[in-house]
Amino acid sequence: MAKDIRELFKNDNQQSNKQMSHGHEARFLDKLDQALPQKKQSNWTFLNIAASIVIVIGLGFGGYTFFKQDANPITVVDTEQPKPETNTTTKTMTLGDISPDLKKVEDYYVANINLELSKLKLTPENKELFDGYVLRLEELNAEYKSLSTELTDNGPDEHTVNALIQNLKFRLNLMYRLKEQLNQLNNMKASQG
Repeated sequence: MAKDIRELFKNDNQQSNKQMSHGHEARFLDKLDQALPQKKQSNWTFLNIAASIVIVIGLGFGGYTFFKQDANPITVVDTEQPKPETNTTTKTMTLGDISPDLKKVEDYYVANINLELSKLKLTPENKELFDGYVLRLEELNAEYKSLSTELTDNGPDEHTVNALIQNLKFRLNLMYRLKEQLNQLNNMKASQG
């Protein structure tokens, strides 16, 4: 009973010319909606809101801990001018007052000294070593102030400018030595414990 496929297509085309009754599709969609009603879903469910709150709190705490500053910051390099208490106090010159290039040098050393100091962790084990270095840094800071006063009194002098730069270099090297000794101390404690 083999049939020619061409014959089947001809017969099918004759039958498919029949059309559905008017409004059939609309009635079908109405019945479908009644059988399977759509539920409106909100984009902000309870879990989405809770997750958003947790993220905001986490970011806030992270920002707070990242930008938090110590209650007692240690000032190693004081380049601020003394505030006049009486009319006899005069403003002392700094390297930045002489030339912009010297200001860049001074800012470089001050920033690096403060950066190295901020990286150091003060613990009860290293407090004595740390205090000794901070005492030496305070002496160098006092010497820097006296050199600045000398610069103000005598005017820009090559020897005074070089002494100021050497003072900054020495303080930075002192910070590097402190960092190295603290690392050695930590390595000794780690190898013993």
